[in-house]
Amino acid sequence: MTYDLVIGDRGYSSWSLRGWLLFDAFNIPVRTHSARLYTDELPKLLQDYRPARTAPTMRTPEGAVVPETIAIAEELATRHPEAGIWPAAPVARATARVLAAEMHAGFTALRSHCPMNLRVSYEDCVPPPEVLADLARLEEIWAWARAATGSRGPWLCGDYSVADAFFAPVAGRIAGYTLPVGPAAMAYVNAHLA
Repeated sequence: MTYDLVIGDRGYSSWSLRGWLLFDAFNIPVRTHSARLYTDELPKLLQDYRPARTAPTMRTPEGAVVPETIAIAEELATRHPEAGIWPAAPVARATARVLAAEMHAGFTALRSHCPMNLRVSYEDCVPPPEVLADLARLEEIWAWARAATGSRGPWLCGDYSVADAFFAPVAGRIAGYTLPVGPAAMAYVNAHLA
C-alpha cells in the first residue's frame, strides 16, 4: 500500500515539511512528487489531484485525494492505527489534537516575520512584539502539553506524534532565526534538530 504525496520544497515550505513528516516519521510508504515553489510546476502536478490546489496533497492507494495536513494526518491515523500517529492515551491524544489545530491556524506573526528557510541561519533577527507574543504562546502551550500528558521525553505528548510533526517547521524557524526562547523550549527545538 503506497501513497502519492505532492509537496513543495521542504526547505522552504512548512506545509510540505509537515506533510512529508507524516509519512517519514511513521514509516508509511509514499511516492513523493516535488515541485519548485513559485513556479508553474505545482499547479501542473496538481492537475492530476483535483480538486486540490495546494501542497501537500495526498492520493490514497485507492485514488482518494486528500489535501491539507490536518486531513492527511487524520486519514493516515485511521488507516494505520499501529503507527501511533496520534497518542493512544485519551488525554495525550486530545492534547496533541489541540496543539496541531492551533499550529495549523495560528502563529501568523512568526510565519510572516520569519519565512520558512531551512537552508540559512540568521543572527540578526530582531523579532517585533507580535513575534515575541507568538513565541510566548508556543512556550505556554508546549509547557501545558507536557504537564497535561506527563511527557518526560523530548516530545510534547509522550511519543512523537502529529503535534510534533506540525511544530517541526517552528523549531527550524526558532533555530534558523536565533529566536529567544527559554531552556525547555530550546530543548524541544534541539530534539527536532537532532
